[in-house]
Amino acid sequence: MDSPVSSSPRAGGSYENAHAHLLDELHWLNRILFAHVLRLRQVNFYDSIKDLRGFFTADEEIDALFAAEVLDDAPKNNGRPAQQHVERLLQQAKQLRAEIEVRLQATSAQHRLLPLVQLANCFQLNTFEQQALLICIAPQIDARYEKIYAYLQNDLTKKCASIDLILNLLCQTAADRLQNLKYFTHAAPLRRFDLLEPGENDSAYSAAHRSLRAATRIVHYALDVHVVEERIANEVEFFSPLAWEKVVVNDHLRQRLQTLLTAKAENDGPTRRTLYFHGRAGAGKKTLARALCGEYRMPLLVVDMRVLLAHPEAFQEKLRLILREGLLQSCAIYFGHIEKLTQNAEEPAPLLMAFMQGIVELGWITFLGSEYLMPSALLDLPGMLSIDIPSPDPAEQQALWRLHLNGSFEAGDLQPLEELTARFDLNGGQIAGAVQLATQAGRLANPAGTPITLRDLFRSSRIQSQPKLSALARKIDPKYAWQDLVLPEDQMQQLREIADQVKFRHVVLHDWGFAGKLSLGRGINALFAGPSGTGKTMAAEVIANELGLDLYKIDLSAVVSKYIGETEKNLNRVFTEAEHSNAILFFDEADALLGKRSEVKDAHDRYANIEIAYLLQKMEEYEGLVILATNLKKNMDDAFVRRLQFVVDLPFPDEKYRHRIWSAIFPSSTPLSEEIDFKLLAKKLKITGGNIKNIGLKAAYLAAAEGGAVRMQHVVRATKREFQKMGKLYVESDFYREGKVLD
Repeated sequence: MDSPVSSSPRAGGSYENAHAHLLDELHWLNRILFAHVLRLRQVNFYDSIKDLRGFFTADEEIDALFAAEVLDDAPKNNGRPAQQHVERLLQQAKQLRAEIEVRLQATSAQHRLLPLVQLANCFQLNTFEQQALLICIAPQIDARYEKIYAYLQNDLTKKCASIDLILNLLCQTAADRLQNLKYFTHAAPLRRFDLLEPGENDSAYSAAHRSLRAATRIVHYALDVHVVEERIANEVEFFSPLAWEKVVVNDHLRQRLQTLLTAKAENDGPTRRTLYFHGRAGAGKKTLARALCGEYRMPLLVVDMRVLLAHPEAFQEKLRLILREGLLQSCAIYFGHIEKLTQNAEEPAPLLMAFMQGIVELGWITFLGSEYLMPSALLDLPGMLSIDIPSPDPAEQQALWRLHLNGSFEAGDLQPLEELTARFDLNGGQIAGAVQLATQAGRLANPAGTPITLRDLFRSSRIQSQPKLSALARKIDPKYAWQDLVLPEDQMQQLREIADQVKFRHVVLHDWGFAGKLSLGRGINALFAGPSGTGKTMAAEVIANELGLDLYKIDLSAVVSKYIGETEKNLNRVFTEAEHSNAILFFDEADALLGKRSEVKDAHDRYANIEIAYLLQKMEEYEGLVILATNLKKNMDDAFVRRLQFVVDLPFPDEKYRHRIWSAIFPSSTPLSEEIDFKLLAKKLKITGGNIKNIGLKAAYLAAAEGGAVRMQHVVRATKREFQKMGKLYVESDFYREGKVLD
């Protein structure tokens, strides 16, 4: 045969590459094949069909295929090859096999593994299985083998080797055939690991006549072509290993992980390991897996279970292919979001059972990742090690900022980083995303190139930390600043103290060690009490604006439910979604939810008390800022008020503060008539800032409709409408001045 099997094998030395080894294996196969051809001719296997030329492959055509290599010196006896030539071919095959083994040993001594050898090692194939696999690979790399196999099986349609043909080529006795049949069962490695698959258009009625072909991925591998199996190309992604210098992790966790992964088995070989990482999204589970892969200098194949489970009917097939890919590529595998495999929290789901079985059979170094710790009964894997990946502390967060900013801030300028870690409790994934968003925003604003500003980082950090609270809360875009808030000095000081606690909580809790003294209550809880319109919502907006944090107003109508247990579930959703989001939670009209606990006289009292106790518990666990607002402080439960760090009473404004509110209610761009007397309005109208804001807005619309500046008559008319809305008596004499009615 010409290429790829025409030249004689080179004796001695190691193999330079996979192709050189494969060529020698095909030389060996050629002698086995032609010996079988000659055996069949000796028993007149083809004589009965000599008159059907055109429906089978002629002897001359087969002889031509083998002529260049194995037919040159074939002795003849009455037109047929002699038995001596069959024996000579088998002897040559045996000698060639010995030479191949010598060269393989020389190659192994140079610490190089050839693909066919690696296949045998990965799937623990014995000599028979290796040779059977080679027989099935041959026709997929050279179509001339299809013609030879069809000739040997006396069927032009059978271009792949049948089990019967493989046994005829490799077995010398009937006992050997029976013994080796077991290697073609579905439980044996060749079929269990999808190395071989049924041939096309195979409708054989007996098992022995069923044809087999090597899987396309295995053929590519034998040719030293490393492309991912096509059927799983959309479900996997390869990542290169990371150096530890590129990873921010505390030394204790790093040393523990290195020890677990590099531990050796009793035979001094690498132990099969399954490491289970659980921690919040973005905590660095995949990053740690990449760093650990650096210990073996191997890549990491990453699988997102959410993508893999999009088609559950193909899950088991794709799982086998993914695990097989890990062995073929000598890489670790990371399965992310494995919590998606559980459909029932108390017992393993069928897909989870299949997943664990696959890990046991084919797993080598496997990482599992989930956002929360799954029950141990659901992950009953031998030798599995569970590792909690904690969120980074402020010092680690600053290191992550420096790592991802990569010099955008001077190394010694820690002030911006301290401000970021004080306001935002971000993990590594969120910090990387924030830097990327800030960089993109800077490029859009100035394509010529603008350094990242602290303002850009604050904006992108808010985006990264936004909770998913759209169903239970409304996001408020803070517009007000300190100068817009009119309150007595003591209340203003209290509000500033709340903001300062958020700004410097990392100093007190972490730098000064108070976090070690507090198991609960690390967050900040504040109550704003006062009549409607005194500025409770505005005060919350001012604090959010000062801190650069998102403000979410909780919709109590969506949270409170008449059904038993639903209110607690909704509250849990609120605090769970807001966890680590750094958002300010604002409960308006909180007395509706936090009324005084009463004596239990019936089931309604009992469950109402449970709701209050549950909210107390969740507020103590929450590490962010929670602001409650109420018009009726006296209705609040005493135990709840006692747990608050701040209680700010926002009083009804007196004349002095009403005058300040009136003076600031109209924007500077609003045209105002000089006749407006803010002092008179503050004296005559004993209303809150909220009412004043409504009157000012109504007056502006009235003036705009008339096409002129805002005049006193517009303010008086707007006041009349506001009083009517409030159900308050409108006294016309309140607006007399110097004997003239202003209305």
